Amino acid sequence: MTFPSRDRQAGGSLIGRMIGAASFNVDVYEEVEADRSAMGQAVLVVVLVAVVNGVVLLANDGGVDGLVFGIIGSLLTWAVWAGITMFVGTTIFNTPETHADWGQLARTTGFAQSPGVLGILGVIPFLGALVLFAIPVWRLATMVVAVRQALDYTSTLRAVGVVVVGFIPVLVVQAILFNSVR
Repeated sequence: MTFPSRDRQAGGSLIGRMIGAASFNVDVYEEVEADRSAMGQAVLVVVLVAVVNGVVLLANDGGVDGLVFGIIGSLLTWAVWAGITMFVGTTIFNTPETHADWGQLARTTGFAQSPGVLGILGVIPFLGALVLFAIPVWRLATMVVAVRQALDYTSTLRAVGVVVVGFIPVLVVQAILFNSVR
């Protein structure tokens, strides 16, 4: 399976990169992987998604604790997942072409969170449940593209393996955070 490449690059704009990342544009992932100055934008994407998660938790009776958990949990999850992904991708699933550092994975996986901004639709009655189911699936798919491009894999299946193996410890971290808030 290959992912689309677009002739037109996002040109470095935050919104353009977010749209490109959410639409699986491999050029955007390559662009942010190579652009060390894109770390601020990647962090901003994660913060925007974190705020959305917090607001949705607040709106769904999570209270202020839900807001705080949504924000802190999202930021921590991203940082941990980027580190785990780097370790798993460069050791267990490495290839001769595999090369990446935490910054490259942090930038690409940060932008892979872009579909999460649509999570704000999760506060809409009836539609919310569907949105809150679809967004994580979409984010997992964008993570696969981010990992594939950042680790220079030629195999999408290898990237899926890294994402799945890396997601297990992330679920543990999220469970610990969630239980500490309750």
